Amino acid sequence: MARLTQEQLEAKYEEMYAYEKQAREDGYSFPGGIDEAGRGPLAGPVVAACCILDPDVKILGLDDSKKLTEKKREELFVQIKEKALAYAVCAESPETIDEINILEATKKAMRRCVEEISIEPDILLIDAVKLEGTGLPVIPIIKGDAKSDSIAAASILAKVTRDHMMMDYDKEYPGYGFAKHKGYGTKDHYAAIREHGITPIHRRSFLKVIH
Repeated sequence: MARLTQEQLEAKYEEMYAYEKQAREDGYSFPGGIDEAGRGPLAGPVVAACCILDPDVKILGLDDSKKLTEKKREELFVQIKEKALAYAVCAESPETIDEINILEATKKAMRRCVEEISIEPDILLIDAVKLEGTGLPVIPIIKGDAKSDSIAAASILAKVTRDHMMMDYDKEYPGYGFAKHKGYGTKDHYAAIREHGITPIHRRSFLKVIH
């Protein structure tokens, strides 16, 4: 994939800041982007993030975290934490996922982010999840992590945080390959489960076929 020029990066940022700009023009001061990582894996937590970007400080290169290389995600992760007005990252455990289901656990993590972020957002931009219970107006955007800078930033915060957690779990539970597949249902992961059994970080509700 060809690298974008500085001019192209600037233009992409402005294009993806349209939702935040519109929210500010509509009278909102702190539009918060929300996204999650880890709804699909067989193991590990689901992680959500909320991010309020500084309208006067551009973070170039923001995009859907899945479209970025690991190196680029890590670079942007640091920049977002340094330059955003505020952010929060929250995780819900495999036990919670099994207890209330993955969608509800995702929403719970998202609501916690809204509660814990240091600046309270006054409107939420979210990647196509219908999020109730925050008391705030919510704008769901299909493929929002590729269309909104603040959702993209939240996507990167959530993804990189979760990847780091799975790398730590790889040391705690060697033999499963968590650092490589991050808990997703790869052929090697299923083979490891059959050989070594289910760990405390596996989502039992996702593994009914195996047990």
